Amino acid sequence: MIDQGVELVSVENGPITLKVAVAGLGPLILCVHGWPELAYSWRHQVEHFAARGYRVAALDVRGYGGSSKPREVADYTLRELTSDVAAVIDALGDGKAVVFGHDWGAPISWTTALLYPGKVSAVALLSVPYVPLGGMSFIDMMQALYKDRFFYQLYFQDEGAAEAEMEADLRSSLRKVYFAWSGSAPAGMWAARKPPDARLLDGLTDPQQFPAWMTGHDLDVYVEAFRAGGFRGPLNRYRAQDIDYAESKELIGKSLAQPSCFIGGERDMARALIPGMDLYADPGVGCADFRGSTILPGIGHWVQQEAPDETNAALERFLATL
Repeated sequence: MIDQGVELVSVENGPITLKVAVAGLGPLILCVHGWPELAYSWRHQVEHFAARGYRVAALDVRGYGGSSKPREVADYTLRELTSDVAAVIDALGDGKAVVFGHDWGAPISWTTALLYPGKVSAVALLSVPYVPLGGMSFIDMMQALYKDRFFYQLYFQDEGAAEAEMEADLRSSLRKVYFAWSGSAPAGMWAARKPPDARLLDGLTDPQQFPAWMTGHDLDVYVEAFRAGGFRGPLNRYRAQDIDYAESKELIGKSLAQPSCFIGGERDMARALIPGMDLYADPGVGCADFRGSTILPGIGHWVQQEAPDETNAALERFLATL
């Protein structure tokens, strides 16, 4: 459980069982997390918005936490993951919801809005802005751009390598990743130039004292979840991107029609994933009804955990426009 007053429910989507934390009564807000996180990542939002007249649900995405963990890469395409989101909306929200998505949860959320437009009334994207599908898969583009240096998503394509590295010392691995992408990390730690044959954790610091936004108890929740479930399912999301591209040609260039907003951290490394481009410069460019962006000073990638009050305030402003 995320907190008192939160109920854990199961939602079935064919052979997939999804564990969902639910609190409050009212219109449904569905929160979708990214890598390497859990429904728990939304603990501050579940409590906050449940107290303000919403039914708030945060699911463990398939592959994570208490949800099903199929083995095959093809089970982690955006088509499959959006069908999970749609199933949760049908089960908990009478077929309609506002969706909040962070990290991989952002593409999952906007793709749900594109494929199931009648089920998603609005979308708040955290850390990853909407970029319409282009003329090549993201992995092909990154192979061209990072041909002479390390890029974590290319490293993840080798089944088993990142799993073994992350699972060798879960607590240290998670601390290193969470710290490196946080606003507290030294500039350039994650993006430091490494040779193509480097490993994910090479050069990352395990801080002696972790930033206050993640307590020892919080870290325990993540460690225990990944100890029980491993990293294969979560990493398969990265491996499914070429399948996504082959399956989604009809989405090339398509704008996001629903009301949307963007919230990002000023120091988030995600904004510089494409060399020479600031992804946060115009986060509404692909959105037909963009309600504004909020860039949080000094904050890194984990916006809803690093800056819960500021993130909740930005989400409240968005909801007030609907």
